[in-house]
Amino acid sequence: MLKAVILIGGPQKGTRFRPLSFEVPKPLFPVAGVPMIQHHIEACAQVPGMQEILLIGFYQPDEPLTRFLEAAQQEFNLPVRYLQEFAPLGTGGGLYHFRDQILAGGPEAFFVLNADVCSDFPLSAMLDAYRHQPHPFLLLGTTANRTQSLNYGCIVENPQTHEVLHYVEKPSTFVSDIINCGIYLFSPEALKPLRDVFQRNQQDGQLEDSSGLWPGAGTIRLEQDVFSALAGQGQIYVHLTDGIWSQIKSAGSALYASRLYLGQYQLTHPERLAKHTPGGPRIRGNVYIHPTAKVAPSAVLGPNVSIGEGVTVGEGVRLRESIVLHGATLQEHTCVLHTIVGWGSTVGRWARVEGTPNDPNPNDPRAHMDSESLFKDGKLLPAITILGMAS
Repeated sequence: MLKAVILIGGPQKGTRFRPLSFEVPKPLFPVAGVPMIQHHIEACAQVPGMQEILLIGFYQPDEPLTRFLEAAQQEFNLPVRYLQEFAPLGTGGGLYHFRDQILAGGPEAFFVLNADVCSDFPLSAMLDAYRHQPHPFLLLGTTANRTQSLNYGCIVENPQTHEVLHYVEKPSTFVSDIINCGIYLFSPEALKPLRDVFQRNQQDGQLEDSSGLWPGAGTIRLEQDVFSALAGQGQIYVHLTDGIWSQIKSAGSALYASRLYLGQYQLTHPERLAKHTPGGPRIRGNVYIHPTAKVAPSAVLGPNVSIGEGVTVGEGVRLRESIVLHGATLQEHTCVLHTIVGWGSTVGRWARVEGTPNDPNPNDPRAHMDSESLFKDGKLLPAITILGMAS
């Protein structure tokens, strides 16, 4: 029996994803035509023996999230539940706080996935590696060049055994070209080190707060408090992948992730990709079109375009490397490139909207990792263009 936990964070996170996260919780933002975390759930549901999927975060269980959970349960015929933290607890605090829920039923192991990653999710390969060599922590890793590795958690491994000998989160100097993908497979014993961190936090807090009820005790950072501390002690191992992977931290990275997922659909969901048909729009490369969208036959779409529910695309429109969200309208002969068109927005006829391509590829030394805000010193930085809701 297996379980999966998806860490979805909360509204206090994802500030670099604004203004997109103002309208919908970031984990539900559509990437390649479906909510971001649906890619995670689809991958987990395909693992033999998966019994339950838990979402842990600090979002209020509002209508969009509730509706998504109900639809996911029906589609995948699996319990998919949301567990709301009482406060933001970090990447490990929620796992410890809801440990009884995670361990209910006696799972052999449980996957832990960060919601803001794009991947082909080689979960079955990770499970095979775990069963061949069981240890409390198995991390998924991939390679990055020396420059980009500084933006991620870096792993030094034993190349023969794949034990993690050293772990540093976003080092200031080069440590390793193996980086943490934010996808893990833990044994039930992995919760014991989290308990140790919780108890240590409690003791440290009591020294400062005589009430003994220090609220920060439950905050646990997996990367710094657990991985860095336990590296080299025979408890943490890494499984390397050469599949697709990226983080989704900003609008630019959402477009890059959409491109990766659309390419992956060739293998996993060819039915989601639009085909060129007589009398239909011209399709170039990988394009997703929602069944309710209305697209004029003279439009040219692609590559790497995702068109959402109820969208209208007029005659002569050129659309490339973009996401068009629910209810938007692109009037006749518009040209939209490297852009996210917001919910209910309208782009007027003959308008041209073009953003700056910004691909957070960890193996491209020239890539920009989207660590900055949209503005700096009062100036708008070159980035993907975002047209706001109903603009």
